[in-house]
Amino acid sequence: MDRSLRAVLLGTFTLRFSTGLTGAMLAFYLADLAAAGQAGIDGKVVGVLAASFFLAELALSPLFGILADRIGHHRVMLYGPAFGAVAVILTALTTNVVLLGGTRVLEGASTAASVPSILGFIALATAGREALRGKVAARFEGATLAGLGAGFIVAPKLFEFLGPNAFLLNAVFYAGSFVIYRFGVTDPVGEREALEAQHTGVGRYLSLISHAHVLLLAPTWIAVNASIGLWFSQSLFQLAKANPRFPDQWLLQGFSANQITVGAIGIAIVFGTGIIWWGDRFDRFRRTTIILFGILGGLGLVVAGLVVNHGAFDAGDSPVHTALILAASAIFAAGLFVLAGATPAAVGLLADVSERFPGDRGAIMGLYSVFLAVGQIGGSLIGGVVADARGMDGLLVATGGLLVIALVPLSRLRGLEHHLGPGMPSTLGEGTA
Repeated sequence: MDRSLRAVLLGTFTLRFSTGLTGAMLAFYLADLAAAGQAGIDGKVVGVLAASFFLAELALSPLFGILADRIGHHRVMLYGPAFGAVAVILTALTTNVVLLGGTRVLEGASTAASVPSILGFIALATAGREALRGKVAARFEGATLAGLGAGFIVAPKLFEFLGPNAFLLNAVFYAGSFVIYRFGVTDPVGEREALEAQHTGVGRYLSLISHAHVLLLAPTWIAVNASIGLWFSQSLFQLAKANPRFPDQWLLQGFSANQITVGAIGIAIVFGTGIIWWGDRFDRFRRTTIILFGILGGLGLVVAGLVVNHGAFDAGDSPVHTALILAASAIFAAGLFVLAGATPAAVGLLADVSERFPGDRGAIMGLYSVFLAVGQIGGSLIGGVVADARGMDGLLVATGGLLVIALVPLSRLRGLEHHLGPGMPSTLGEGTA
């Protein structure tokens, strides 16, 4: 892996750290404003501000992907930290809810500019190198999750110590990401030729969705993202409070902050290890095979989770019962490890699709953000409904349902996978074969 790819991955971590830091600190900022008596701040406002980030990412990612194809992935990569720095400076200087909504849109624009350009850069820099593509795709996912997680962990204490000035410090972190991209990354081989190739326009961009590879990957990737997204939106809230409506569900007994933190760290270690392990095996397994294993692992996780949720209360009654719960816990961890492989495999598959469109890699890779945002929004909405109705059982069953939906187009996608890769040039808007 060369210096530029390492710098891109480091910048991904620092940029996502800043994103996670802002999102978490904003929750404390709004809570302080509400406690101080500022009118108009309630749960609905918090939800709208959160949604505005993903909506901005969803709407702007295709545009920045197209722009990256026209002027260069490296150049557009620099826009993300710049937008983010402006957003956090404005956040520190205002208490106006409308202006805060604008800062969330700017943060969404930061991600929308960064992800397509970074992934387009990775797709170009790893073209024709299967093992390298797997390693980089896995490490991109790992850097993304690690950065967001670190931001969430640091945010409470940082805001407690500095208050709104913590947002100004975050502007310094964004500047650090800018420096990494500006001086640590150079244009990859083939960038000049890619810039001179024919590119898609905004008017023709929607025709990309009709291409068979994208059409089949979209529901699979959206469903997988939704199954993960519903846990991001609901799990901490559900685990932290005892719910007397569901006395038979062990996971709703109410856990302490320390217990939840230890569990979250364990899950992050298993999931992160799975991402890296599967990413290093792109040259041994087909992308769709890894995704298939991931979905099946997720279904195993659901079954094991249901066993733990309803059996752990009585785990100490007998050695056999204890062994059953321990076995279910092990299956849960194994399922999570295998499910993790679906994320870099989907990134790799999207990069493979981009090989058919050498002049439009940024536009293709921008779909990562589109699928991610749609999945996160859908998962958040589904998670709220099923958690209210059925508690943790609802989250687990909904996860299983979403993963089954993800399986439906996968067999057809496997049949088309051999058409992907270098040597199969195409342009957006051509047929769906």
